[in-house]
Amino acid sequence: MTSPITLITGGSRGLGAQMALALAREGHDIVFTYREAAAAADAVAAQIQALGRRALALRLEVADVAGYPAFVDALTQGLAAWGATRLEGLVNNAGMGVHAMFADTTPAQFDALVAVHLKAPFFLTQALLPLLADGASVLNISSGLARFSLPGYAAYAAMKGGVEVLTRYQARELAARGIRVNTLAPGAVATDFGGGAVRDNAELNRMVASLTALGRVGEAEDIGGAVAALMRPGAGWITGQRVEASGGMFL
Repeated sequence: MTSPITLITGGSRGLGAQMALALAREGHDIVFTYREAAAAADAVAAQIQALGRRALALRLEVADVAGYPAFVDALTQGLAAWGATRLEGLVNNAGMGVHAMFADTTPAQFDALVAVHLKAPFFLTQALLPLLADGASVLNISSGLARFSLPGYAAYAAMKGGVEVLTRYQARELAARGIRVNTLAPGAVATDFGGGAVRDNAELNRMVASLTALGRVGEAEDIGGAVAALMRPGAGWITGQRVEASGGMFL
């Protein structure tokens, strides 16, 4: 039996790297994208290979839709080198953060968030449809901020709200091929995202922990495990759903 192959965007660090490692431990071969950090991508690929799985790191600027055809060509060639033609999984994870109050958010900041967080999951998934196997699983990464509101994230959270609506439409329209599409919404996680504030600011860390039912901030490994769970065959009757992995923030 061949191993499933899953593509993760933004897999060279943080949540994406832990998603890749968690899925590799579950038996997936991993293709992941990176934007600039080639050395970090090589390190993650080496970790995946140390787990006995195949790994391929491909450069992609997800905000550049014009670059998708060349990326699909490179991906097709990479799959062929593995004797494969299809992906069994896709995780739209690549992201960037902007912290700006609603009154201060600029059109440039807004447009950058649209390109990365909403346009990319829409059009990259579209571009990859010929490579997705029937019965594949697609997972779009949202945020707890689409459910609860914290000042400074109006634009970012609006994109994630759009991703959650997009997920339901993708799930409905791709169901004829047995492709299921879900949303995973992480809560506050101790990574370098957004400048590493949750990880490095002790006061913020304590505040988040106090607002979380399980009494601590999330770790990247928590999100990797949640992704692996949703991509398992046993989750095959779950589609069009939003699952929050936040430890119970703001319950």
